[in-house]
Amino acid sequence: MDLDIFDNFAAGSSDPHQKVDNFESSSALLDSTRKKRKLDQEEEDEEPNSKTIKTEEGAVAAAAAPPASGSKVPAKVYKFTLDPFQREAIGYIDNNESVLVAAHTSAGKTAVAEYAIAKSLRDRQRVIYTSPIKALSNQKFRDLQEEFGDVGLMTGDMTINPNATCLIMTTEILRSMLYRGSEVVREIAWVIYDEVHYMRDKERGVVWEESIILLPHKVRFVFLSATIPNALAFVDWVSRIHHQPCHVVYTDYRPVPLQHYLFPSGGEGLYLVVDEKSKFRDENFQRAMSYLQSNAPGEGDVANAKSKRNVQRSVSADLLKIVHLIMARGLEPCIVFSFSKKDCETYALQMGKMEFNNEEEKQLVEHVFNNAMESLAEDDKNLPQIQTILPLLKRGVGIHHGGLLPILKEVIEILFQEGLIKCLFATETFSIGINMPARTVVFTNTRKFDGKDFRWITSGEYIQMSGRAGRRGKDDKGIVIQMLEDKMEPDVAKNMIYGASDPLYSSYQIKYNMVLNMMRVEGADPQHIIKSSFHQYTQEANAPNLRRKAEELEREASLIEVAEEDVVSEYVDLSKLEASLKRQINAILMEPKHCLPFLQSGRLIEIQFQDVSFGWGAIVELKRLEGRIMNNPPYSASRWIGTLGPRSTPIGEYYVDVLLEVNTQEKLGQLDFGPARIVDYLQTSPNNNVYLVHVGLDAINSLSAVKLNIPRDIRKDAAKQGVRKCNIPLLHPVQDMGVEEASIAHVIERHSELVQRVYHSARFAAIRQQPKVLEAFTAKLKLLEEAKQLRHEATALQSVTMKEELKSMRKVLKKLEYVNAEGVLTAKGRFACEVSAGDELVLTNMIFAGVFNDLTVDQTVALLSCFENQEKSSGSDGAASRFRADMQRPFRALQTTAREVAQVLLEMKLITDEDDYMKRFDPSLIDVTYAWSSGMKFSEVCKLSEVYEGSIIRALRRLEELLRQLSAASIAIGNNELVTLFSDGSARIRRGVVFAASLYI
Repeated sequence: MDLDIFDNFAAGSSDPHQKVDNFESSSALLDSTRKKRKLDQEEEDEEPNSKTIKTEEGAVAAAAAPPASGSKVPAKVYKFTLDPFQREAIGYIDNNESVLVAAHTSAGKTAVAEYAIAKSLRDRQRVIYTSPIKALSNQKFRDLQEEFGDVGLMTGDMTINPNATCLIMTTEILRSMLYRGSEVVREIAWVIYDEVHYMRDKERGVVWEESIILLPHKVRFVFLSATIPNALAFVDWVSRIHHQPCHVVYTDYRPVPLQHYLFPSGGEGLYLVVDEKSKFRDENFQRAMSYLQSNAPGEGDVANAKSKRNVQRSVSADLLKIVHLIMARGLEPCIVFSFSKKDCETYALQMGKMEFNNEEEKQLVEHVFNNAMESLAEDDKNLPQIQTILPLLKRGVGIHHGGLLPILKEVIEILFQEGLIKCLFATETFSIGINMPARTVVFTNTRKFDGKDFRWITSGEYIQMSGRAGRRGKDDKGIVIQMLEDKMEPDVAKNMIYGASDPLYSSYQIKYNMVLNMMRVEGADPQHIIKSSFHQYTQEANAPNLRRKAEELEREASLIEVAEEDVVSEYVDLSKLEASLKRQINAILMEPKHCLPFLQSGRLIEIQFQDVSFGWGAIVELKRLEGRIMNNPPYSASRWIGTLGPRSTPIGEYYVDVLLEVNTQEKLGQLDFGPARIVDYLQTSPNNNVYLVHVGLDAINSLSAVKLNIPRDIRKDAAKQGVRKCNIPLLHPVQDMGVEEASIAHVIERHSELVQRVYHSARFAAIRQQPKVLEAFTAKLKLLEEAKQLRHEATALQSVTMKEELKSMRKVLKKLEYVNAEGVLTAKGRFACEVSAGDELVLTNMIFAGVFNDLTVDQTVALLSCFENQEKSSGSDGAASRFRADMQRPFRALQTTAREVAQVLLEMKLITDEDDYMKRFDPSLIDVTYAWSSGMKFSEVCKLSEVYEGSIIRALRRLEELLRQLSAASIAIGNNELVTLFSDGSARIRRGVVFAASLYI
């Protein structure tokens, strides 16, 4: 399409060369950033919100409406008009009731949190503001400190004004306080959970869940979240566990509507597929797909076109076109999302020839950047990342991903907020946290690798990232551009754009640290936390529906009338018992040592599997399965009668090929036929045909004494006749097949008695002649059995989930001597209570095995890095094991201890694979951490690994947290030598650029 497609945008786009004057330092820039952001918010919220706001309450929420304006002096007065959803939420807070605020990015959720803080300060009550990441805590601290003054910060590695009325902290710090029974907890009146949808995080979600559960009932909550479809379920859970009202204020309204465009690979223009009124332009979508298909490479070029290098070149060329178009139309700033750190850097560097900042802006960028770096040592200022990124920043191009130095990420965030970065290349983590919107968002790809395969991103992921487009009060609409390499179906596109955001689900998992902390508190029970979890609530919530379905089935069954139901019931029960005995006999007869001599070509066999009778067929050939079947199976699964295991492979070593008359017009399971329909033995259904089928030994019901003459060519119709026989004599198990009489005689005798009672007694003669009565009873019985199963499932859902897992974990703790026979914590248990930043079992066992007794501080730090390395090693396992010679023995000691723990976990069935467990302890950063601990410069340390500098810093910061925990744990057991060892380790790594102070503080 023509580039003039952008002409329908608002003419009043923001000036791409905004000037920012009178900044004397980076600190001044930070102050201005903060003030400017607050003024922008005030201007933004003056826009009237005429959209309907959906407001709902939890199941046990109070019915009272929010207090009317003027009913009491408000805790905070805003200079702008509040949106309806903000007024609604603030009303509940004034009523001293908990509330969940679920809204899109930039909707103004922070205003609600600020009101809760203002109310607490007015009423002189302690309020806690929790965030998912330390960086976000630092940013919030600066914003809220300027607003309220009486604000403190606690993030583990940074503590400022811990006695403040408003404390900002990570959720892990809050949970740790709750475990220890901190005095602060008794003073808490309100807790604000920012980004509460983090609760679904696989690794850390359990922290949110446990902290919510453990907080006192008197505490009130403000939950801030992206839109979640099951918000009502979440607040109902909170209401139940804390016995208090909890409301939902939910809005799908976007302050700035979005337009969604496609840019097909190699294209020259954009295709509007969803307009600002959320209308899908199907014609434009099809035109984009047609262009993509018409420009697809030919068959001979596919391999070349799909190579990673060529794909990247194609994306880079297209990206240059798009960015040029964005700048030409004044649609900056833009965020370009990519799912690879390396790609972010590659694309940004290819913008090197483009200039987005004027000379004054370049000088300002350089001034701010240099002031921010002033706190670093001279050597750190010369780090490659710092040296290479400044030229990009001066041109208005930025990079943001987890591999960057933290101080660089903060500078880039500040410059972006100030409008000094016009084009930011970022990974999806940039879409989480503080509100930093742009006018335009670009996806370099909407397919991502999830660890197993490439897939289209979910609607929740798309909503989170695309939500960064559109700045309230500045843009009349936000622009979202998807770059496409692969053809997309319309349903995929619609689901991505229109689909619901991801639900808030539980990722709860039991940790030994939690179990031990609960066991050391008198009256506390780990099972209480599990029973109170959102995981348990979700399960129990399904129980009433199952019971209702069961009642419906029971009512339906009661409407089915069966004549002489007690006699019919007896007949059916005896029939089932007879069939069971028949299976027992067959199990003996079909043992290879008994049946193989009789499975000859021509032998007639009766075939029955899972209560489906296929009648009689003639054996063509006995076959034996070999190892090759996995790669080149000699059978067709659609012709296999018998038990199949994983990957549709047969159970058993032998099977027979059989000529069998079947109904070709029916399908039974994976079979491409059903049982033959036979009127009598002279006339068959026209839908019948004789197939060559494969029959497992477990599907042979009877062996006849009759053998047919099977021609060599079984494809001819004449060869397929005569398969059906009547009054077929059977082989006698003892006399003909040679089965030992003692092993089968009593079963045959019992079976014969039942055959006489069921099929030859006068009592059941009438029933045998009334198939419709039997069908009615069978239908009724099936309904009742389904209802019984549903009730059983409902009961199971209401029992404590993970009960067996908790029981097994208690056994592990006793076996490893963390608790004694009475359930009282030993010294090992008290030590493990303090450790949550690493595998507490392995670490504690290493401590008590004396692994650290003979190690130096540097060796200790290096060895502990194996617990905190979360980066994937790029080299082979052999390369990962090549580290310092003096660390080989300590690492082997770690492995020995870990294997001992793994053996106990395997025994208790808590893990399934020892090797997978051992992969948690990665030695690839041993040399890096040893060098840093010994005083080496960071620039030299980075040369020891291919890992990104930011990833190294993240690992070292986690390691420092682990060292602090181990020091505290050593105090708990009174070991001063270990306290000194771990404290010294913490002090040695806590230096330089690794622990550079945040620019937000």
